[in-house]
Amino acid sequence: MEAAAFSSARTDWVATEDEALIQAAKNGEYNAFERLYEKHRNTVYRFVYQITRRTEEAEDITQEAFVRAFQNLYRFRKQAKFTTWILRIATNLCTDRARMSTRRTALEQQEAAGALEWMTVGTTVNPVEELEGDRRAKLVRKALAALPEHHRNVLIWRDFEQREYAEISEILGCSTGGAKLRVLRARRALRDRLAPLLEGGPNDEL
Repeated sequence: MEAAAFSSARTDWVATEDEALIQAAKNGEYNAFERLYEKHRNTVYRFVYQITRRTEEAEDITQEAFVRAFQNLYRFRKQAKFTTWILRIATNLCTDRARMSTRRTALEQQEAAGALEWMTVGTTVNPVEELEGDRRAKLVRKALAALPEHHRNVLIWRDFEQREYAEISEILGCSTGGAKLRVLRARRALRDRLAPLLEGGPNDEL
């Protein structure tokens, strides 16, 4: 009975300490959130590793979960424990990673079969459609891989995975208009990569 009471008291103390740290972090004390990170990092990592079974991916998701938590700290409500909240964020990230991996595999298979259909903006000539069959798929893959990660990601989300702009804006933490602008810039960057190839021969390399 005494052990149960002690355990309950300790849980309440941890919750109270977390609430104090969260409030301090909301007030601009970054060190308070660092304290939360140090307290709960291992718990989140172990949880994520049980899902992914990959050390590097578990580390990445754990870091991203705390970044998301910090960015959305204003949304935290005392009705939930911090550990419950941060593990929910981590779970969503694991789900997103798994879904994206599945979609990318399907995309690679489609590209290999020459099934890629490119989305264009306005009346701009689509450089991908100017290329023929297998060469088109090969050059698109090379051009995409050569882009900076921020361009490559938005192209995959919008043009390959067919995600809505509203969903992309949530992932990026920006407005829907901002997401559209980033996609537009990424498409232009890819077209710039492909343009010289349209004028060259089949043996041209990126």
